[in-house]
Amino acid sequence: MALTFGLMALFLVLGAPLAVTFGLVVFLQMDSFGVSVSGLSNIPYEEISSYPLVAIPLFMLTGELMNCSGMAAELIALADLALRRIRAAFGYITVAASAMMGAITGSSVATVAAVGGIVSPEMARRGYPPAYTASLTSSAGLLGVLVPPSIPLILYGATVGVSISQLFTATMLPALLMAVLFLVVHAVLSRRLLKNGQEARVQDGGPLERQAPSRVLLNSLSAVLLPVVILGGIYGGIMTPTEAAAVGCIYAIAVSLARRLIDGPGFARSFRAAAVTGSSILIIIAMTGVFNRAMVLNQVPQDIAVWLATYIESPIAFLLTVNVVLLLVGTFMETNASILLMGPLLAPAAERFGIDPVHFGIIIATNLEIGLLTPPMAANLYVAARAAKVRLGDMLPYLGWFFAAALIGQAIITFVPFATLWFRHL
Repeated sequence: MALTFGLMALFLVLGAPLAVTFGLVVFLQMDSFGVSVSGLSNIPYEEISSYPLVAIPLFMLTGELMNCSGMAAELIALADLALRRIRAAFGYITVAASAMMGAITGSSVATVAAVGGIVSPEMARRGYPPAYTASLTSSAGLLGVLVPPSIPLILYGATVGVSISQLFTATMLPALLMAVLFLVVHAVLSRRLLKNGQEARVQDGGPLERQAPSRVLLNSLSAVLLPVVILGGIYGGIMTPTEAAAVGCIYAIAVSLARRLIDGPGFARSFRAAAVTGSSILIIIAMTGVFNRAMVLNQVPQDIAVWLATYIESPIAFLLTVNVVLLLVGTFMETNASILLMGPLLAPAAERFGIDPVHFGIIIATNLEIGLLTPPMAANLYVAARAAKVRLGDMLPYLGWFFAAALIGQAIITFVPFATLWFRHL
């Protein structure tokens, strides 16, 4: 195993794509793994032909259409209308908008890209330091995974064999907890960053030009209904998550056409961006499947479970160890690939300690998402910094506060099972 993970680290340092890394690690050690090309040749197709995974490119396309058509901006305008009278309102608007976009895109990075591009210039006009804005939007982007539907949770459920609908339900309280923690941080820091603790007054004409309330409500109605359709269909037992993704995608296309929000080139850009992002995820899934199958054939997950059960005696110590390991993995590896790698490896050990697989799935996803705030694989930071036009180093003094809040939230999610399994007590 030392050679396996050593090779993986070497290829990643050399800049090899993740899918290539997973494939090479297996193919270079086929003799020691006791596997053959013919025995592994059909695994990539089996991995990506899974029905639940169809939801990934569909949610990607829905998010791209929302962003390109301007419906994402309409959601932010609605949040502005509801919260504008609160002191330092635009920070709260950013967190609320991130939660709404998370309910549509299922992706943390997509949420940061959509929200950050709109709120960054507006917050600068209101007197916020650009570095603080980037820190806030990158942190609030974590809600893109915790607010269902969530692409990492779809991957975990599909690979470990856990109900995706239960995973989506389990994230409701953790998402609310993280949102409240980020709002508390904003409430504290805004008093120090803004003159007299108040946002600067702005004239109309900015990125979110003020409109009549009735106009804002009317324009945002179609955008607000989209997460209602998606989540209502899933929790109402009407649709599976995959079917809800398809319905949401059709809804976004229909609304964009009916309201003439997007032209032909805009549709082409949306479909292309969703295809590129979705296919890259599916390629990683295919090659990670080869790697995990080789691990299973050599009983690596079972060996890890036995080792942990031998040297770690309590579930609390196990969860502490897992949190540290996952935070480190999330720092160096992309979230979806990490889920696909660590989920099948650690789930058997968690089962031995009596940890509910739904609870454990939320622990894994949240830990790896926090890795999006820690370089070098800090995708949220890079996207937010580009949107706010700041350097990564300038963000660090503010980012530490949000990172600490995320760790507090993670500790509560880990050691208070009710936070994720609340729906089983009803």
